[in-house]
Amino acid sequence: MQKISATKRIVGTAMLSALAYAVSFLEFPVFPAAPFLKLDFSMTFILLAGFLFGPVFGISASAVKELVCVFTKSSTGGIGELANFLVTLGFILIPTIVYKYRKGLKTVVITLLLGMLAQAMVALLTNRFINFPLYMGDAAKEYFYKLWYFILFFNLIKSAAVSVLTILLYKRLSNLLKK
Repeated sequence: MQKISATKRIVGTAMLSALAYAVSFLEFPVFPAAPFLKLDFSMTFILLAGFLFGPVFGISASAVKELVCVFTKSSTGGIGELANFLVTLGFILIPTIVYKYRKGLKTVVITLLLGMLAQAMVALLTNRFINFPLYMGDAAKEYFYKLWYFILFFNLIKSAAVSVLTILLYKRLSNLLKK
């Protein structure tokens, strides 16, 4: 495979960050019992940045997207964005690091499954120790234990949907970058 120039990587990461930010406005709740868990497909573009340019660029795309969200649309004072950044890292790190050294659909599928599990675990930890204590105060522990399974299933659904969409889009974007 032909090397992608540093300029192309930076511009591509910026474009994918912008797409992720734009898509983050199209969100909808999945579980009525936990309306704060909203599904959007912005993580698809973060994952694409990681696959196309490497894990550092995926992390950068996520950081840029979350920083832009903090300054333009945050209703959480940056706490929700920090949590989202951590959960995104939990998902993208395994697939993008492994893909850098070993290509192929089978590798991608296996690492995306591992990333899904990592994301679910990071989401549980992030919600238990960051989000719920900061928003719920003394009732955080009790509230978390009532909703932990929604958080778990939501993140599995989200990461599965993002994985499928990424697999469908990756080859097209990869071919476009080679030109």
